[in-house]
Parts: sequence; structure tokens; C-alpha cells
Amino acid sequence: MKVSSLALGAVILLHGHQHQHHQFVNAFFVPSHHQRVIGKQKHQRRGPISSSTGSPIPFAAPTHTTTTTSIFTATSSSSSSLNEDLQIVQTQLRLEYAPISPFGKNAGPPLAGGKHILGGKGANLAEMSELGLSVPPGFTITTECCDKYCNEWDQTLPPELWNQIVASLTAVEHEMNSQFGSPENPLLLSVRSGAAISMPGMMDTVLNLGMNDQVVEGLANKTGNARFAWDSYRRFLEMFGNVVLEIPRSLFEDELDDIKYEKGVNEDTDLTAEDLKEVVGRFKKVYETMDTTFPQDVLEQLRLSIGAVFKGWMGDRAIKYREVEQIRSLLGTAVNCQAMVFGNMGDTSGTGVSFSRDPNTGSAELFGEFLINAQGEDVVAGIRTPRNISELKGIMPEVYEEFVRNTQILEKKFGDMQDIEFTIQEGKLYMLQTRNGKRGGEAAVKIAVDLVEEGLITKEQAVQKVLPEHLDQLLHPRFPDVEMKEYKKAVLTRGLPASPGAAVGRIALTNEQVVANKEKGFPSIMVRDETSPDDVEGMYSAEGILTARGGMTSHAAVVARGWGKPCVCGCTSLSVDEHSGEIVITLDDGSQKTFKEGDFLSLNGQTGEVLEGEQAVAPPAITGNLKTFMDWVDEIRDIDVLTNADTPADAKEARKNGANGIGLCRSEHMFFKPERISKVRQLILGDDKQADAALKDLLQFQREDYEGIFKEMDGLPVTVRLLDPPLHEFLPSVKESAVMAELAKQLGTSIHELTEKVESMEEVNPMLGLRGCRLGITRPSIIEMQTRAILEAALNAIEAGVDARPDIMVPLVGKVEEFRNQKELIQSVAKSVFEERGKSCAYKIGTMIEIPRAALTAHEISEEAEFFSFGSNDLTQMTFGYSRDDVGSFVPSYLSKGILQDDPFVSLDTEGVGQLIKMTVERGRGIKPDLKIGVCGEHGGDPRSVRFFSNEAGLSYVSCSPFRVPIARLAAAQASVENKSEFKP
Repeated sequence: MKVSSLALGAVILLHGHQHQHHQFVNAFFVPSHHQRVIGKQKHQRRGPISSSTGSPIPFAAPTHTTTTTSIFTATSSSSSSLNEDLQIVQTQLRLEYAPISPFGKNAGPPLAGGKHILGGKGANLAEMSELGLSVPPGFTITTECCDKYCNEWDQTLPPELWNQIVASLTAVEHEMNSQFGSPENPLLLSVRSGAAISMPGMMDTVLNLGMNDQVVEGLANKTGNARFAWDSYRRFLEMFGNVVLEIPRSLFEDELDDIKYEKGVNEDTDLTAEDLKEVVGRFKKVYETMDTTFPQDVLEQLRLSIGAVFKGWMGDRAIKYREVEQIRSLLGTAVNCQAMVFGNMGDTSGTGVSFSRDPNTGSAELFGEFLINAQGEDVVAGIRTPRNISELKGIMPEVYEEFVRNTQILEKKFGDMQDIEFTIQEGKLYMLQTRNGKRGGEAAVKIAVDLVEEGLITKEQAVQKVLPEHLDQLLHPRFPDVEMKEYKKAVLTRGLPASPGAAVGRIALTNEQVVANKEKGFPSIMVRDETSPDDVEGMYSAEGILTARGGMTSHAAVVARGWGKPCVCGCTSLSVDEHSGEIVITLDDGSQKTFKEGDFLSLNGQTGEVLEGEQAVAPPAITGNLKTFMDWVDEIRDIDVLTNADTPADAKEARKNGANGIGLCRSEHMFFKPERISKVRQLILGDDKQADAALKDLLQFQREDYEGIFKEMDGLPVTVRLLDPPLHEFLPSVKESAVMAELAKQLGTSIHELTEKVESMEEVNPMLGLRGCRLGITRPSIIEMQTRAILEAALNAIEAGVDARPDIMVPLVGKVEEFRNQKELIQSVAKSVFEERGKSCAYKIGTMIEIPRAALTAHEISEEAEFFSFGSNDLTQMTFGYSRDDVGSFVPSYLSKGILQDDPFVSLDTEGVGQLIKMTVERGRGIKPDLKIGVCGEHGGDPRSVRFFSNEAGLSYVSCSPFRVPIARLAAAQASVENKSEFKP
């Protein structure tokens, strides 16, 4: 009779001489969260769960009581039977996907969906298995189960799911020819998190799961390596205690340091088997001091560990990381339970992490590290200094060649640089994980270009490989000349160049100090012995990161590269004393130099140099690979990218960054120069004669500015917005007595009279007061002066051989009558200018759409206007009813409570403001199908907003600050790729 694995999950076959007595353990009853093995509490032990009734099946009372250990042997259930039962459980638990997906040599194709369900790690393990690589077998519990665990299952594993976990474990035992919990032939597991999007170091891992007092002895006997067995046990005790039972890791590290001190050794590897046995004893006492019991029951270890990984998804570190990285819409993390292979079994074993290309420079060579006789956490934790991956070729040449071949297979499969974890057990290579590697900006661009040239991906795919943040890194300042004597003299020491870029800031030794500095506006260099996931907020807020320990794949290095933060790791000449607030750097000549928190340091993440003081930095340039890549971007994108520029210098910078013109030139910004502000105040506060004189002076100033801008934008459109802000913004505060006295003298009036005039112009709500077109209608002389300046400048530029293309934009229109009034005034001035000069030039008159009423009546306004440009900042302000200047008092709270998903002044509110934009486009182009429509608010440089403007709203262009232009170009190209059916997944 065929028995399904669901039923077989309730059968425990006992083998081996020392297990003649019946030793029963509850493998299947899942206690509530009140029944954890903590303190004096004991969970209730019952029999397995009936697959038909869902009720516990009682066990017969054991005839003899010893330490309970679960022993499994391979069952007769086939993989097809297991798959059938998983589908049954899927239905029982009302899941969209099978809850578990096996991987390994004989696992077959994955049962659940892609990364969204299996997580990046689980999906890639399945892919590597299908490629035939040496992957230790295991199974993935889906992200869907994590979502249910955290939100519906009261943080417990349902009996139906637990039975299938046990059945899946049986299949792993069969594949590995070993038994979970068996002292004679033990199987150990790793339990790892793995979300759809990589979150390095933010979630939890438990290794060597399945160790207990009997297994450690059996493992020592089986391997003939007692040191390996006790080393594995002490590691498990620490990881399990910290990750699952939340015992501070420092308590274990203190005990280990004490043992090493007592034994007179420096490295963990110098401890003998007897020493490690003593460490295990001390670690158990750590549990006791925390009123906690270490569970000898291996199935209880597994259950608690799976739960801990699921709960880690809602931990503070993971939540903060997702906030910083703006990771949303994920179900949770998957849990990957995998057979352990061991890198700490002697000199023919080891473990490592390697990128298939250099994540700093992008060069096509392996970049990684390994340790002999070690486990994976040793490499990333920075406890031992690892060796360069290239050295593996001389130590284990066959393993190295196989690893190189595997990296090439994986790059071809995934079309990207891979970040690979591997273990070597007694000369055999095992591939534990692969994922698309995090990289810095320079590397991202070079890798994208190289992959296209190598024929592995297309240009369209290459555009998707580079993130906006990568370009942001490349557009950051750098140290101008590292060969200068002054620069070399400032070099204090060197570490590993873990993440490129230049950083200058004040020394900050704690997470809290970095955050406090940022709140005060001070840049920080975070200096630590080594970083941990608890430092994520400070790392994100710092300009750069410096650590005394850790290698190129340490936590600090990986996170810094992902965020584009310059980072120098493994600076062995650095000593950090957090308590005294000081660091000491040992110089090349052996002397020492002490620095205090608040002193300035500079970091060169490209070279690993640490420099004293504030070093000068210089802007970057778009050349080489970056230029090639940006040329592809421009080929692919469907919308133009303009810039917001108010001066010739801004225009020049924007054009250098690839802008297609100026989408917003704010004329009022030209008025704030010292020699001009007095003229503006004279215009506003003076009598008619003084106002006329001021207008003449301002006309000359404005004309000169516009001529310079037209020259820089030769052949490209320049959109000038007429005066927009309330006039009182140009006036001094009545409390500025010296300024008021000088202005009164200039106007020939008393301070008392001047004060009354200034105060009379104050408005209760100036953003909704006399500004924009309202100002132009009530003070037309200002608009006449500005129009004349624009058109005379254009004519002058044309006479000088410049192709000037002026567009004049009327701000804050809410009724078509307002626009019509200003349009007629502009046309009247233009007629006069052209008649006076005897020549004319082409120009357009359009309007800003920044008032909801303008969006609602766009069909009327488009009858008159030649173009629209959304002032998305004001449109957001008026749609939400939020004051842009006061949102800091409540928006952070709204974000933390989930009322808002994003700051609407940073990323466009597509559900509200976005609908007004789409309505405007539809109604405007319903009258004029070819109507030019763009956006010139800050949202024009936000990648997610650009995607909406391009793909959903169908705008003609976006406009942003000069330094954001390359990022907007990339975002526009990525939006175009996503919008083309041939590139959609």
C-alpha cells in the first residue's frame, strides 16, 4: 500500500544500538508563543497531528526517559508524493503557492513562484540546482508563509505546514545519507533568511542547527575531528542564543575572549578541542544567566529558528533597512533550510565569499576572500583577516578552476555580476548562494557596458542594471589630484578600499553621534572597530565609514557599496576607544596620533587612504564608460530631460550633464544679488518715479542674464517663468534696523513710514495671496519689463550667432481669463520690441499648471496656451492642503504610521496629484493633440515620479536641477524599457 509523505511525517523510525529504548519527541505539535523553551517553562509534548482530523495523535508513554533526540531515516515517499501533499497543504492553508519548494541535485524544478515567493536566495538556489552545480540539498519555505506567520498565524507554524517541513527534511536526509539528530550519522542544517530583494546583514541566519550534547560526541567520532565538532557546537550555541533567544552576542564573545586570554592564544583557530569544550560549557552558563534553557531537542531548535527568521522580517533592523532602501510590496522573507557542509574540518576545508567581478571598479576579475578551516560567518564578521581569492589557486588549484567555471556559468545564466558564497569541505567545492552583487557607481556602469560588449546582455538590459543611486555616486565630488604633495602629506594610514568615493566629515564613534551630527547639519565619518546591522541608521547618515577590522566583503563594505558610501575597512593601524571618545592611528614611522570625536578626517574609498583634516574635493565628469552608457540611455528614452537653471553657470552645468534645454528659469532668483535687491525694493516701495528708475536698472540686469543663458543653451529651448513669489519676500524684516535705515535713506522717507509700508504688504497666507499671474495683473509694469528683457536678450543673442529659443511661462493660472490677460500683455510688449528693433524671433507663451482648478479647466486654457508645465510642488501643496514649508511637523509621523507611503513633495502622489496630471493631459491634448506638456517641479528628478510622467501621464519632458539631469535621463530610459512590451517580464 502506498503511504503519502503526509502520513509518513507522523512516523519516527528508531535505529542504532543506543536507541533501543523508545525515545519519543513531539515533532509535530506546534506550541503557542507562550510555550517557548525559556526560563522554567516547558512546552507540552504531544503526539503527531493526524492529516485527516488535524487532532494530536497521542504517543504511548516511553518505557525509559533519556535526553530526547529525534532520529530520521529516509522514507519510501517519492518526490511526486511529497509534491502532492504540498498541494494539499496549500489548499488547506488557503495559500496561493505551494508552501515549500525543495532544491538540490534531485529536487526537480521549483514548486512555487520566482523571487517574489521563494526570495532571491531560494530562487537562485533552485536555479543553481537546475544548472547542475554542487548545491547542498534543502528546501525553501515561502515568503507567503512569512506573511501569514506575521499577520494571520499568531506567529506559530500550523500543524499542516510543520508536517511538510518534517517530510521535506526527510528528503534532505535521504539525499545526504545522514539523519537529523542522529549521534551516529548526524545531519546539520543552516536556516537562512532570503527576501526577494537582497538585504545584506539585515536579517538572521542560524548555522550548525541540530547540534546537542549527543550529536557533538557522535560528530567527533564520525569525522575523527573532535576540534571540528566542538567548534561547530560553540558556534551554534552562540548563533542560536543570539538570533533565536535574543541573548546579546557580546556575552558569548566575552566568554570566548576570556578563554583565549587564559590559554594564551590570539585566534579562535588556536583553541584545542578541550578548549572549545570548555567554551561550550561557558556558553551554556550564559543561557542560564539569562534564565533561558538551551533546547537539546533538535526539532524544537528547527521550529524556533524558522520562527525567529520569520519574525526577523519585522525586526527593527530589517524595517529600518527597508525604509532607507524604499523597499515595499514584499510579502516577507523566505526561510531556506539547507544541509550544512563544513569549511572548518581542517586544512583541506574552507569558506569564502566572492564577486565574479570587482564591485568597486567593475574589472572582469574575481574579487573576494576566503579562509581555510573556517565557517562562513568568519569571513563577513571580520573576526579573522581573510585571504584574497586569488591565493586559492595556489592552495587548491582544482577547486579554484571549478569555482572560476561556475562563476562564468552563473554570469551567463543571470546576465549580471554575481555575489557568491561557497564552502570547501575536504577538497570538494559547494556553492551555497548566488545573487546579483551590490556594487558602486563606477563598477555598475563599467559592468553594464562590458556585459553588452561581451554579448551577454542588450543595451536595454544594460540600462536596467544601473540604478539612479549609482549615477548619483558618480556625480559626487572626488579628490582632485592624489599626486599632490599636500595630499600625500595628509595621508595618515591605509586600509582596504572597500567602497569608492571621497568623504570628508567629523569623527563619530557611535550610531547615535552620527545621527545627532546630521540633525545639526554636520557631516560625519563613522569610525568603528567593525559595524553591525545595528549601525544601519548611522551608516546611512554618515558621509563615509572607517573600520579597524573586516575585509572587502564585511558588513561595512557590503552595505557601504550598496548605498554608495565611501568606505575604508580593515585599517589595522586604527584603535578605537568609544568610551573615551578617541581614536589612535599608528603612523608608518611607528608614532601615534590621537583624534577626538568632532575632529575632521577624509576618506578615499578608491585607494583606502585615511587623511587628516578637510581635504578639497572636485566635481566629476561624464567621460569614458559613463559617456558610452549615457549615450545608450539617450537612444532609448522617449521623453526629453530639461533643467531648472537660473543663471548662465547653472545652464552650462546642465548642458554638460546632457540637458535638452531649460524647463524652468526662475527670474526672481536673479533679483537676490546684493546690487539688485535694493532696486527690487525700490520698485516695490518707491514712488512712481523711483519705481520707473528701478525698472530700467532691472531691465538691464535681466537682459544680461538672459543673454548669457541663451548663449549657453544655444539651439535649445529656454522657458522663463515670469515673477512668481509674493513681493514681501524681497523686503527686509522690520527688525533689521541697519537695512531699514539704509533703505529709508535710499527712498528719501522716514523709518516709521517705511516700516508701515513693509508691514502693510505682509499677508496672512502669502502662498495663496498676491503672487504669480495675480501680481502680473495688478502690477503689469513688472511683466512688461521682464518680457522686454527676455525678447531683447533673444534678439541680441541671435545677432551674435546664437540660436535663441525663448518660451515665456505665466505662473499660478487658475482661470483662462487670467492667462488671456497676461498673454495679451506679453504679445503687446513683443510687438513693440520687434517694431523698435526691426526684426523678430519665434517665441511661445504657455502656463504653469499648479492650481487644481487649472487642471479641471485644462481644456479651456489649452485653447489659449501653447504649452503646459506642471508646477508639481505647488500642485501637491494645494491638492493635499499641506504647507510645503511646515510638513516637517507632521509628515514624519504620517510616514511612520503608514498614513503616507512617501513624502509627497519627494515622490509624486500618483493616486491624487497624479490623477489631476493625467486629467490635464487628456483635456489639454483633447483640444491640441500635439500640446507640449512637461513638469518642472522637484519631482522631475525623482526616478519613481519620472516613471509615472513617462509611462502613465505621457508627458513630453521632465525638468530638474542641473546635477539631477543624468539621473532623470536614466530614469526616463528605464521607464521606456519597462513600457515596451518586448522587454516586459
